[in-house]
Amino acid sequence: MQYYSLNRQSPPVDFKEAAIHGQAPDKGLYFPEHIPVFDSSFFHNIEKMSNEEIAYQVIQPYVGNSIPEKILRKIISETINFPIPLAKLNEKIYSLELFYGPTLAFKDVGARFMSRCLGYFAKERNEKLVVLVATSGDTGGAVANGFYEVKGVDVVILYPSAKVSMVQEKQLTTLGKNIHALEVNGNFDDCQQLVKQAFADKEVKQKIFLTSANSINIARWLPQQFYYFFAYRQWPDKKHPPVISVPSGNFGNLCAAVLSHASGLPVQHFIAACNVNDVVPEFLKTGDYHPKKTIATISNAMDVGDPNNFIRILEIFEEDISELKRILSAFSITDDETRATIKKVYRQYHYVLDPHGAVGYLSLERFLKKNPGLKGIFVETAHPVKFYDVVEPVIEEKIPLPPAVQGIMDKYKVATKMDVDYNSLKKFLLKL
Repeated sequence: MQYYSLNRQSPPVDFKEAAIHGQAPDKGLYFPEHIPVFDSSFFHNIEKMSNEEIAYQVIQPYVGNSIPEKILRKIISETINFPIPLAKLNEKIYSLELFYGPTLAFKDVGARFMSRCLGYFAKERNEKLVVLVATSGDTGGAVANGFYEVKGVDVVILYPSAKVSMVQEKQLTTLGKNIHALEVNGNFDDCQQLVKQAFADKEVKQKIFLTSANSINIARWLPQQFYYFFAYRQWPDKKHPPVISVPSGNFGNLCAAVLSHASGLPVQHFIAACNVNDVVPEFLKTGDYHPKKTIATISNAMDVGDPNNFIRILEIFEEDISELKRILSAFSITDDETRATIKKVYRQYHYVLDPHGAVGYLSLERFLKKNPGLKGIFVETAHPVKFYDVVEPVIEEKIPLPPAVQGIMDKYKVATKMDVDYNSLKKFLLKL
């Protein structure tokens, strides 16, 4: 499999080169030259297959010869060695629970897969890799955990000060060793812009081998398809495929879901479930794409005013907007609506939503009201304990701490504070 730049000014590369470099030399995102399509027999037999075998069949065409089969299967086994269940809330709505990984968020799958791929590639090079990533919340912890103590790799994580939850901050600032946290006096878009400046800096690129762990990197983006194949494996009504509602910020997760569908996965419709950062909902209404300044919300991991991965969704549809609208709807949900949804779902089903899952649930519920014959899945992207300061006052109960969180809450945060100043970031990187 070869990958081309969406800016179309760089030569195509294989999986290894695309994963190591993160972004093309022309600053475009990499995209596969073709999308593998499964035969219908794959889906007829999917219930008989293990998650590991499904994941291998999904990702192998994208990896090609870059990683030997035995090693790729080991990487997959380590990536998904926790449950990914589909939980029924009522006759029409199911929750895809992606919070059983080590950092209690959906990004564990992509981060673990990518870290192991880059760890394998780093062994082949006599050069240290520096992974540079911006986070709006969950990416930082997942990347920190995935790359912790991986030989030959240093990780630098930029996060917006006072705009991530306490649990999220602890997960990315308490590991130390090869994990470095930079607390930026700004918002996520500021962090992301600093990262982009570093990748565009020729001096930095000459002195250190820089790559990205955001969902712009194919090694983090592509394995997110796994969730949707696993969900379909558990879906009880194979004759009537589900509607899938995906909480969306930088749009990597939804893009992976849409890519799965392009590979043949039966899905009735997709929903981009957004908070008040509504660039994509507005685009689907007006046809005009206008990035906006990020608005801080209680679903902070989705606080993105210029989502990087939406361009990949457009590429999947070959920029046919009418076809995109046929497959994809979008909703914008306020913080008040999010809180009301958390309260309502807890009272009705004794099910605790995190703020992102609540946005996904309400978006799905609204779509199903307009389309009463359908059923669907919303993606519960993080454990509600990661947002206990938001959720507990709403449900008026304490959320028990899972073991993965208990061990870090008393640890000291270690982070370097910085303003939105590229020279400060550059000096930090060149000292590594």
